[in-house]
Amino acid sequence: MITPELSAITAFLPCATPKAWLERAVREPALLLIDHANCEKKAAATAMNLMYRYVDRMELLVKMSQLAREELLHFEQVVALMQELGIAYAHLGPARYAAGLRQHLRTHEPAKLVDTLIVGAYVEARSCERFAALLPHLEPRIARFYASLLRSELRHFQDYLALAQLYASEDISARVAWFRTIEQELIESPDMDFRFHSGVPVTPEG
Repeated sequence: MITPELSAITAFLPCATPKAWLERAVREPALLLIDHANCEKKAAATAMNLMYRYVDRMELLVKMSQLAREELLHFEQVVALMQELGIAYAHLGPARYAAGLRQHLRTHEPAKLVDTLIVGAYVEARSCERFAALLPHLEPRIARFYASLLRSELRHFQDYLALAQLYASEDISARVAWFRTIEQELIESPDMDFRFHSGVPVTPEG
């Protein structure tokens, strides 16, 4: 079912997840879950890093503390599901996605903070879009879990965008559009490594 929240996410993102990525994800649920666990840890770490770096931004402190708690809980839930499915947690190299977005951050403040928050919005929105896209294709236990995560995380991208506009010295629309172009390139271009946020798989299976 398409909810208003999910409609807002699909309108915000520049493109849908490519069919080739979905086909690869269905064939490699273990790799998908391992990298998903990594993503939840990184999301919590990002929120904590913002709290340490911008101690004078009260709205950010409150929102990021909430988000960090939720992301760590989701990490625990992913790991528990992996244990249930007999999937060992292993080290994976980072995806190019987040680094590909963050390399375009401006270096002066408050522009750096604004860009960081916009990137956070794209990461969160893409995660939810992929949860929704995967639901019809995954085995029931994983599908039920992703449905619960989707309900929990739908608002996160809007929280990031609201903070970005709050701390910006001008309207953020142009900057959001700039990162939108970059995000689309990362999602639709060939990608050597299959990850939760990766682009089109270069090979059908790893």
